[in-house]
Amino acid sequence: MKIFSIGFTEKSAEKFFNLIKSQPIKKLVDVRLNNVSQLAGFAKKNDLQYFLKEICAVDYMHVPDLAPTKEMLNPYKKGDITWEDYEDKFLNLMAKRNVERINKSLIEDSCLLCSEHKPHHCHRRLVIEYLNSHWDTDFEVKHLL
Repeated sequence: MKIFSIGFTEKSAEKFFNLIKSQPIKKLVDVRLNNVSQLAGFAKKNDLQYFLKEICAVDYMHVPDLAPTKEMLNPYKKGDITWEDYEDKFLNLMAKRNVERINKSLIEDSCLLCSEHKPHHCHRRLVIEYLNSHWDTDFEVKHLL
């Protein structure tokens, strides 16, 4: 099973949608806590849903259960906790929410979206790794940069 991930920061709308169009993606799964972010106008929920359908023929779905809480995200953003602490808290949250119960078809042929440009310090990578280990799958992961 192939899965993609993308962050919208450090990308123009043109680059973002061209990256999506260039891959066999059927659905964009928004794993942001706040899907009405002002960081990039094209990434706000309603606009994004429209552009994905019109430009890329890709469906949109917001799945807040795959997002961190404000209580863990804010201290990390402020530098009050390390990435390792954040990662531990986030993986515990995924376990507490039993996210492995989500239907695999939600993730199949999809692209996970968050704001971070690179995946190494972004929870979208952690979501993929968590599901990989709990579903006993071996996703072929491609991070769109």
